[in-house]
Amino acid sequence: MKLTHYENVTLEDITMDGAKGAKIRWLISQKDGAPNFSTRLFEVDPEGFTPYHSHSWEHENFIIEGIGVLVTEDGDKPFKKGDVIYVPPFMKHSYKNTGNGTLKFLCMIPNEKKDVKKTVNPFATGVANNC
Repeated sequence: MKLTHYENVTLEDITMDGAKGAKIRWLISQKDGAPNFSTRLFEVDPEGFTPYHSHSWEHENFIIEGIGVLVTEDGDKPFKKGDVIYVPPFMKHSYKNTGNGTLKFLCMIPNEKKDVKKTVNPFATGVANNC
C-alpha cells in the first residue's frame, strides 16, 4: 500500500531527445508493488512538450490543469483541464503546452509493455460496460 501527497514524489526531468520543459512524477509504479499499471503525473512548462514518439502500449490521460494540444499525424488535437485522452498503441504523439501556466496531466500505462500487434477489446461490441 502507498499513501502520500503527490508533491512528496520526486519530480524528474524528462531527458529524452525531443523533450523541452517536461517533467514526470512516478506516482504509483512497480516499485510500489503495483503489478499491472503505473500512474504518472506530467508537468509541462509553458511552450514545453514531450517527445514525439510511438510505442506498442496505450496511454490513458486526465488533464488536471492547463491547456495544450496532442500533436498527432492527423494534426493537433486541443485539450483543456478536465478532458480525458486515450492514445492507442502505435499512434505517434506528443503533448504540448499552449497555455501560460504549467500543464499537468495524469498518464496511466501498463507495467508489462507487450509488443502488441493488434489491440483487442472483448467488450468493444457494446455487450458489456462498466469495464
